[in-house]
Amino acid sequence: MATAVREQLARARYSAMHLEMRDSYMLDDPEFIRWRQGHREEPDDPASWWRPWLDVVREATKRGVVMRRLRVVSEPISDYIRYEYDLTFTNVAAGEIVRWLPRSNGSGLLLPIQDGWVMDERTVILHHFGGDGQWTGTGMETLHDPALAEQYASAYEAAWERAVPHAEYRPV
Repeated sequence: MATAVREQLARARYSAMHLEMRDSYMLDDPEFIRWRQGHREEPDDPASWWRPWLDVVREATKRGVVMRRLRVVSEPISDYIRYEYDLTFTNVAAGEIVRWLPRSNGSGLLLPIQDGWVMDERTVILHHFGGDGQWTGTGMETLHDPALAEQYASAYEAAWERAVPHAEYRPV
């Protein structure tokens, strides 16, 4: 499923925006389970936590693609969001810019109903999740639709302005 994102990111020329709005994803993920059992990554040992996705991010950002990830979260945060928060240093190390938007700071924003990506304000990759946070159907849908991309990008930018940079965000 992540292949669609990797392919589009490889084609991206200047921007990649990722919007995440769920409080949990795939609770059966072995890495999440390991984290719940007490495992924590050591920031000073990149060889122990570097993974292929981070190579994709680094390659894109080195080409000049500004890669931003916005996480809209409920507070107090769920265990899964705490897990993501604890691992976000890896995204930042690879070149992503990450911000957090507590739902309580989102009044008046009109956000899309699905998580997804916008690449170069032309392509949208929608994520399809069930209520349990598991992928449904095809998992992702790639749409080369500039009008939809503009809608997503506009909503994203409004939320981004209210969001807290990762280095400043302190989860409740």
